[in-house]
Amino acid sequence: MGHGDLVYVCLPNSALYPVLTQAIWAIGATMHPVAPRTPAAEMQAELAAHDYAAIIVSDSLVSAAQLNRQTIAAKLQLATADSVTLLRDAAVDGHVPATPTEEDVALILNTSGTTGKPKRVGLTHRLLRNGAEHDIASHRMTAADTTMIVMPLFHINAQVMSLLSTRLSGGKVVITPKFSASRFWPQVQANHVTWVSVVPTIINILLLNEKSRATYDEDRNHLRFVRCSSFSLPLEKLTQFQDVYHTRILEGYGMTETASQCTLNPYDAPKVGSVGKPFGTDVAILVNGEFVENSHETGEIAVRGDHVIGAYMDPHPDSFQDGWFLTGDLGYFDHEGYLFVNGRKKDIISVGGEKVAPAYVENELSELPFVKEVTVIGTPDDLYGEAVTAVIISTPGDQVAQRQAVFDQAQRTLAPFERPKHVLFVQDYPRNATGKVVRPQLRRQIVARRIGEGA
Repeated sequence: MGHGDLVYVCLPNSALYPVLTQAIWAIGATMHPVAPRTPAAEMQAELAAHDYAAIIVSDSLVSAAQLNRQTIAAKLQLATADSVTLLRDAAVDGHVPATPTEEDVALILNTSGTTGKPKRVGLTHRLLRNGAEHDIASHRMTAADTTMIVMPLFHINAQVMSLLSTRLSGGKVVITPKFSASRFWPQVQANHVTWVSVVPTIINILLLNEKSRATYDEDRNHLRFVRCSSFSLPLEKLTQFQDVYHTRILEGYGMTETASQCTLNPYDAPKVGSVGKPFGTDVAILVNGEFVENSHETGEIAVRGDHVIGAYMDPHPDSFQDGWFLTGDLGYFDHEGYLFVNGRKKDIISVGGEKVAPAYVENELSELPFVKEVTVIGTPDDLYGEAVTAVIISTPGDQVAQRQAVFDQAQRTLAPFERPKHVLFVQDYPRNATGKVVRPQLRRQIVARRIGEGA
């Protein structure tokens, strides 16, 4: 196994990950990490579609990975993990090890796939290093920093934002198997963690979880900031977290295709509700067929830079235009140059011809204290085409009263066409491997539920 070979990795977070990653890169091979809970059938389909010279999986998936292929198995017992099995596919010709070039693909990552089938993103060593260098500069990382990884290591956030940038800046890394609300603050405090990257869901959990709040010790807290991305936090929750835990939240915007971030709120001048200003990236808004930088009109966000891909592993030409990568997100710049994201193009709800951005409605409804999470989708409506539907995970309480409070909040803060026509409560949403809501699946579930209830 060596230069140019593909290595499929399906493992949970552990200290093995960075060691394994570096070992694969050192021989010039390409690593394709996937979610540790990947179903066996999905893994088998992936293995059948591409020529992986080696497969590294947990013991529970070894038999499934060996199905219908000749493999040579090696059990590795390492100090950084209980055990791991490496399978060498005898049908795939390997190559001799060689030092990779900057243009060799280092990582293949699957996009989150919240609106459709995930795309395979190939990230070269050059793209990864450039992305990490921008992260280091924008977050003011130094060798004195310690970060804690709570996000999954098969995702761009943990791989580049936390791990690679910290390695390049000389800092220390603490790796957790997964996020735990009750262990979060003891882990931060015991390891003198100075910053951590999370998503808004984790912020909400840390605010609501009493066990977590009970373990927080201000005198032992060394956090400079908490970096948060994926979607914007409502003002109330952001300020509450900063007040309760005495640290700042820096919100940013990025994606797998950009090898980490594109924008970040300036360290000394954050603006709540925005994802900050471009850093190391050109950002434009596609308005009426033209790319306009610093546009105050809403349109599709487009990016380019030394850390942005120029193509997917598989053909998706519609995602690129005139040297720009089309993100599929809608947004605009305010008059001070801060970027605001309104949501996905595919998520936009059409109500009688009026366009509704779910992110905006979600932000207003999130101000209600009983709302843990809210996802706004469009459901079929005979009169208007689509109806705004709020699907809420709430704290325990009278849901009749909570539903009325949602309608009252909408009446106060939203235009008539933006107000939810339906409000439903659920225990959880269908989510992908990184915890993001899979909106098409949620929409199907809600439509089926309403049909079943005769609504």
